[in-house]
Formats: sequence, C-alpha cells, structure tokens
Amino acid sequence: MNNRTYVVGHVNPDTDSIASAIGYAWLLRERDEIDAIPARVGPTNPQTSWVLERLGIESPELLTDASPRFKNVTRRMDTARPDSSMGEAWAIANRTGGVAPVVNRDGTPYGLITGRTLFSFIGEMVGPHPKRQEMRIAELLDVPCHEATDTGVPCFPEAARIRDALPRIFREERNHFLVVDEAGRYLGVCRQREMLNPPRLRVVLVDHNEAEQALGAVEEAELVEILDHHRLGNLPTMEPIRFTVDVVGSTSTLISERIEEAGLSAPPEIAGILLAGLVSDTLILSSPTTTERDRRATERLGRWAFAWGSPLKDEDFESFGKQVLEAGAGLSTRDPEEILNTDLKTYEAGGYKFAVAQAEVTDLMQLREHLSTLSEALDKLRAARAIDFAMLMVTDVVRGSSSLLLSNPPPILDDLPYPRQDDGTRRAKGVVSRKKQLLPAVLGLLGN
Repeated sequence: MNNRTYVVGHVNPDTDSIASAIGYAWLLRERDEIDAIPARVGPTNPQTSWVLERLGIESPELLTDASPRFKNVTRRMDTARPDSSMGEAWAIANRTGGVAPVVNRDGTPYGLITGRTLFSFIGEMVGPHPKRQEMRIAELLDVPCHEATDTGVPCFPEAARIRDALPRIFREERNHFLVVDEAGRYLGVCRQREMLNPPRLRVVLVDHNEAEQALGAVEEAELVEILDHHRLGNLPTMEPIRFTVDVVGSTSTLISERIEEAGLSAPPEIAGILLAGLVSDTLILSSPTTTERDRRATERLGRWAFAWGSPLKDEDFESFGKQVLEAGAGLSTRDPEEILNTDLKTYEAGGYKFAVAQAEVTDLMQLREHLSTLSEALDKLRAARAIDFAMLMVTDVVRGSSSLLLSNPPPILDDLPYPRQDDGTRRAKGVVSRKKQLLPAVLGLLGN
C-alpha cells in the first residue's frame, strides 16, 4: 500500500474522468515507474462502458473511499492447528515475535497464542505445587495448542474500515487481532500500533479538485497530485503537492500533452480512451469549452489511436466521435434515477445547496415522453439529498441546445436568460456546457 498510487476521478464518473484515470496511470507507470492503478468512485455510465468494450479495456478498480482497511495492516503469519503440540506453536512464535495464530482445519480462526497466554497457561499447569514446578519444558511443549490459546480474540473482516473498529480496539486489553476474509477464513494478524497509525492510501485526483466530488474519506489519503480543468474547490492537503488546473476542454487533453512532453506515444487503446474523453467533454470540439489545445490534442491522439493494428484502425475522428456521443445519448434505455445520477454534481453558492445533472440526447423531442417521470425523479432526488433545488440539463448533442428541468428553484432564478416553455421547462438555445455556460448564469444570480 505504501508504494501503490491510485489515480481516480470524481463521483458519478463520466468518460473524461475514467479516461483520465486510465491514461494518467499509464503515464505514471511508463514515465516514472510508479505502481499506478486507475480507479473509479462509482459505476461507469453507458457511454463509458461502450468505449471500454470497444477498446478492449477493463473498467478501472472500484474505490469508494480512501479510509485504510484491515487488509492494509495484516501480516499473514504461519499457523498451527488446535490439536498441534505447543512445540509447533512455540517455533512459530519464535519466528513471528511472540505470536502464533491457531486455525481450525476449515480455515476459520481458533484463536491466538501470545506471551500473555503462555504465562497464563504455565501458571495453570505448574501452579503452587512443588512437584509440578519440576516439570520439564519438553512436557509442556507436548500439550495441545488449544490448551494455551486465547479464543476470545476479535476477528475483523479484511475489507472493514479500521476507523470504524477503533472504539472496540481501545476497549480490548490485547495487542494482536485476527483478520478474516469474507467467508470468515483466516487471513492474518494485525497489531494495535499499526492500526492506530495505518499507512495512508496514495491518491492522484484527476478531472476534479473539490472535496464533494472526491472519493469518500479523501482527507485520510495521502494526496499526491491533482490534474483538472474545472473551477477551484480548495481541497486541503497536509503537504505541498503538484496541482494543475488548466483552461482546456478536457483533462484528457492535459494528459495527452504530458505524454508528448515525455517523448512517448500512447498505445492505441490508451490514446483511444483519451480521445473518447476529449470527444465527450467537448462534444466533438463543438462545446464553448473547446480550446486550440484541444484541437491539437485530437490530432495527437488520432495519430496514436487510428494506427494500423488498433481497435480503431478503420475509424477517424468524426466517425469515432459520433459513435461515442451516440453511445451516451438517449433517455429510453435508463431509469429516471439512473439518468439523474449518471452525471450529477452538487454546488453551494449564495446560501443555497443545489445539484445540476446533465443528460445527452440526439433530439430534444425525446424529452416529451419522459418529462413527467424525470420531473418526479428530480423532486425525489432533491428531497433525498436534502438540497434546496435541483436541475436537469438535457442536451441535444447534434443541434447544440438544451432544455432545463428545475425542482424547487428559488425566485431569484426567474431571471435566468432561458425562456419558459409551455411544458414548464426552460429552453437554453446554444447552451451545451454545464461548466462554462449554465453554471456561470446560475452562480451569477445566486451571488447577487
């Protein structure tokens, strides 16, 4: 755990978030020889799942929070059977620093033999009787292990968070504890002092820099670096870190630049996923967030992604880009709750806490048949998250416009520059970017 570094994007990961984690983890391994692992905080959306399958890339490891687990402080010590002789346990204890785990034949823990249990066992065997005090060590070592085993040692699941068990650990007058797998079988032993100061997870955050968008318990991690293209969120760090927030259309663009700066070329599948992230965030370079650097990045990534032998060898930027957008568009194949939670971000401004979700379609006419169910789901989401208001931005990726659904908007948002429609939605013509178009309009009003 001390040497491994996880590269992870934001909650409700989109394609750029997943692509950035995969692409930057590859670069860290290739350039810096770091054991970098791409990770995700939640399930991949339909667009990202399609891209991963198209390129033959496995989905990143699921990492819901950074809180240290028991598996991170577990030592897999040698074991003895309950019916083994004390001599066998004694030999193990000599090698492990005074601890001998005792495990049943089915793999479940029986208990621990420690210095304290040995003294207790000898005291019971010898006692105050002069004749017993003349017992030879060999006789004691022939006694079965179960006679000297502490069977009351707590067992903790390997995946459990250490911090959740600290109250119980503090109550125990023990220095060693057992760790088991999900089936309750022995995995190893952990010491109290290591649990009180566990190694922290090394984390690189990509495509976000706000605590609310980060994986859970990020404050317990060792934050190594942040690479992003959004507004500042001021995540606190224990030490100075490398922090890059740049004005480009996607984090995938920044990673492609770093690959080139390192004198490397990404493998076709890595270039392909980064290109998909760029396409998704810039809507095939049509979003107002698009910069000249993004355009250069498409040429760079295309040169690597569309090479002979690549999964994309028969594609070009336009054909692949359209497939990526179409894979993520549509309302009919998903439940309303899934549509809202696939790309949802929360914000605070002007004394309000609110959420803005975005969904993509190839024609805004699709919204009509789903308007009622989406509005109801938006109301439920607002109540469940205890926020002041919520918005859904349904974006037509073909024509470059959006419709807005609002749940419990404050009166100050009546001044939004998007005309009301007969169905209660607001038409945001030419608005496709939540970050650069919709959010500034909302924050501008709330700030006043």
